[in-house]
Amino acid sequence: MPNALSSNIDKYLPYLNELMPRFGINTQLRCQHFIAQVALESGELRYNTEIASGKAYDTGRLAVALGNTPAADGDGQKYKGRGLIQLTGTANYRKFNDYIRTTLKEDIDVLAHPEKVAEPRLAVMTACWFFWKSGCLALADKDDVRAVTKRVNGGYNGLERRTLYLQRARKEKLV
Repeated sequence: MPNALSSNIDKYLPYLNELMPRFGINTQLRCQHFIAQVALESGELRYNTEIASGKAYDTGRLAVALGNTPAADGDGQKYKGRGLIQLTGTANYRKFNDYIRTTLKEDIDVLAHPEKVAEPRLAVMTACWFFWKSGCLALADKDDVRAVTKRVNGGYNGLERRTLYLQRARKEKLV
């Protein structure tokens, strides 16, 4: 990530090195695609928390789709996007929480403390977990940046920049 601040790289690199292989992000293609998506989603490691308030996820159909209540009770703000690939909504926080507590045996409760997902290790872990659980590994194996982008973003937002990041990542030995 050429424009990422070295202090941000230093903050996340140990966790990227620890966690990427643990979640099967362990080949050149998988690493390249993962780094390209993280670069775009995090603004080159500048953001690990959604800039917006999360109010858009507090009521209505979007709130319900994310596992939040349709009532104006603050769960949209509480479970707003966090992590290098943003974990958003009560349902996603619950799935991640169940995974880390039962499978990884980590003594962390992100449902009770969602702000912890913005901490560097969990910011990386949620991104790796999402990339793994959502089928991005197989899409990366096919070298399909468009399909990986659709899976990560829900659309093709920033596809040109993601492709540029992928081209840059191809120049590096990542594994």
